[in-house]
Amino acid sequence: MTVAALAVLGALIAWAALGSTGTGSGKRTGASSTILPASTTTTTAPLTAIGTYDVSSLSLEIVEPGAAGAPGRSLPTTVWYPTSTAAAPYPLLVFSQGYDVSVASYQGLIHDWASAGFVVAAPTYPHTDPSSPATLDEDDIVNHPADLRFVITTLLDDSASGGSALSGLIRSSAIGVVGQSDGGDVSLATVANSCCLDPRVKAAAILSGAEWAGMGGTWFPGTTVPVLAVQGTADTVNPPTCSAQFFGEDPFTKYWLSLLGAGHLPPYLDPGTDQQVVAEVTTAFFEAELSGRPAGIAAMAADGNVTDMSDFGTGGVGPWPPGSCPGAPA
Repeated sequence: MTVAALAVLGALIAWAALGSTGTGSGKRTGASSTILPASTTTTTAPLTAIGTYDVSSLSLEIVEPGAAGAPGRSLPTTVWYPTSTAAAPYPLLVFSQGYDVSVASYQGLIHDWASAGFVVAAPTYPHTDPSSPATLDEDDIVNHPADLRFVITTLLDDSASGGSALSGLIRSSAIGVVGQSDGGDVSLATVANSCCLDPRVKAAAILSGAEWAGMGGTWFPGTTVPVLAVQGTADTVNPPTCSAQFFGEDPFTKYWLSLLGAGHLPPYLDPGTDQQVVAEVTTAFFEAELSGRPAGIAAMAADGNVTDMSDFGTGGVGPWPPGSCPGAPA
């Protein structure tokens, strides 16, 4: 039985919580879907809960060689990882930040993922970080999928070597990408655009992201890995129409999390109920798709269907209205 089929077997439950909303910035200027039932029954090995592992971090100075004698691209990368080696190797998540938003701003989410048993690497890309010594240039994100691939290669090499703090910690067959805003565009291109595909990546969570026309290439040229789309309904920077566009075009395994009344940055940067829902649903998604635990699908439904706060579902065209998306292909 497939992962998706197992999810549909769950029993519907109510799930209530207090809500929070917000708006933010940090990026360029009638749905037919299935709501999955929630379930409290686990038929496989239990999921690893957020907070299970103590977490350490390290900083890496990664330099990607330039082409044809051009200067290399500096990619300072912070890696958060479980301190315990008992369950190693762990899946790897590579996180891509939004434009003009620091990696450190996302530490709450990143720490949650690491504490649930993931090695999480967050590169600081050139020209898009607020602390960058170079001029901010949003158009540089066209280079970020290649940067991301180089970071993956470097981390896998470190894990396979004997003298690294990451030695033996990364499971090379279980790699996911997750990004917010422009970082979501980069992560989506890595799994769904002919310009930038990396076959090592097995799942992607797109947090208020979009198809970006500047990538070129063809979107969804073939079979795509499982994708989770997360979108705030009050986001005015990356409006819901952006998630509706790429989600509707993806004919393969996909899930959606709609954050009711939420803006662009608060669900990912600000502690609170929205961020908790995002952390729980994304963790369950990667548990299911990278760690092979079908119970993660039922957990996504239980954690993502919160009265007056969020809705979760799978397939179809998603819950967001169709329309134009700034910077996306027509």
